[in-house]
Amino acid sequence: MASPQPRRVCVTGGGGYIASWLVKLLLSRGYAVHATVRDPCDPKNAHLGRLEGAAENLRLFKADMLEPDALAAAVAGCEGVFHVACPVPMDKVADPESEVLAPAVKGTLNILQACSANNVQKVVVVSSTSAVHFNPNWPQGVPKDESCWSDKNLCMKNEDWYMAAKTVAEETSLEYAEKNGLTVVTVCPCVVLGPLLQPVVNTSSEFLIFVIKGGPTVMNNMLWHIVDVRDVADALLLVYEKAESSGRYICAPDRINTK
Repeated sequence: MASPQPRRVCVTGGGGYIASWLVKLLLSRGYAVHATVRDPCDPKNAHLGRLEGAAENLRLFKADMLEPDALAAAVAGCEGVFHVACPVPMDKVADPESEVLAPAVKGTLNILQACSANNVQKVVVVSSTSAVHFNPNWPQGVPKDESCWSDKNLCMKNEDWYMAAKTVAEETSLEYAEKNGLTVVTVCPCVVLGPLLQPVVNTSSEFLIFVIKGGPTVMNNMLWHIVDVRDVADALLLVYEKAESSGRYICAPDRINTK
């Protein structure tokens, strides 16, 4: 008797920090994974091929988030999609629209449209607490929850382009889901820390190194919400596999002080 076919899912930005751990987790649970990367031959993505189960159940797809046809090819045949890819600028942004906003917002819309066209059953979108925190109108002293949204116009005014992009992209994904009957769940991790699978230092780790070395004075004695990257991967798979999951979820279990 033939063995049952593994459940097939797609992970965008497969070579990234969170996505690499998610791919590892999915493979360990017996999923077949389509992972999008900008260049499958880039040495930065070589670690994916060394993951246990990769030879049998991992396929890399060359895809840019602004290329709908490439995304459609990656999504084809998948029952679920984890949209993790998003640009994270470290330096001053010269062209916010092309460098951050378009890849994040238009890229999210492109992957959602590909999911609709391919009858994908469920999409998990990785957002950020950056899409939650920055709301000056939230009542003082009241803990922020999933009903709190960052003020995207204020973020743009302050040139906080990553925060603005994450907020608009998450809003776009949930609005699209409601209008088009696609099941979409969003997860908002805080500062993500933990071991690396990829050979290059990621943005969160660079941030941690920056703070440990002293950072700017404004960062002294500040409270930061943190989460282990492996816990983020677990959370993403949990909301995917739980039929009752819906809407958005904050993922911020721990905190540290930079004092």
